[in-house]
Amino acid sequence: MSHDDDPPEEMPSTPSQFARDHPAVWDAYADLGAATAEAGPLEGEEKRLVKLALAIGAQSEGAVHSHVRRGLDEGLDPAAMRQVAILSIPTLGFPEAMAGLSWINDLA
Repeated sequence: MSHDDDPPEEMPSTPSQFARDHPAVWDAYADLGAATAEAGPLEGEEKRLVKLALAIGAQSEGAVHSHVRRGLDEGLDPAAMRQVAILSIPTLGFPEAMAGLSWINDLA
């Protein structure tokens, strides 16, 4: 697997174990991630910030952590990731935005 959305080498234990137990499902999931990444004109940093915003909107701490880790690995400015959480205040609400910000700050 060498997709844009491959898991980082140090992946949390649950998805790591899932990938080992169900490699065909994991590969199909990675292929879907690659196909969606190629489905439009957004590039690198833009895609990462959009995916971070979606993770915050879904209130998924694990997904936020994943996109922050990947963003940092890709050289993304932590201030840009924090701004995504701040931008979510009027749409998602203050508590949800603060949760997203705290998850970003766990790693950045």
